Amino acid sequence: MIIPVRCFTCGKVISDSWEEFKEKSQEGNDPKKVLDDLGIERYCCRRIFLSHVDLIDEISPYY
Repeated sequence: MIIPVRCFTCGKVISDSWEEFKEKSQEGNDPKKVLDDLGIERYCCRRIFLSHVDLIDEISPYY
């Protein structure tokens, strides 16, 4: 639904980088380079960014 505040595995705060990652990825930039630029280096954190599906806009009308 929404990006978790912290990484499930290591506990690093990752939610503050989500919007910037989403914008740069939609512009056509390589996700690997975007994550490197944001300082997301651990693979446990990277998997959250790469596999997350943002569904909050679709679900919010039902709440």
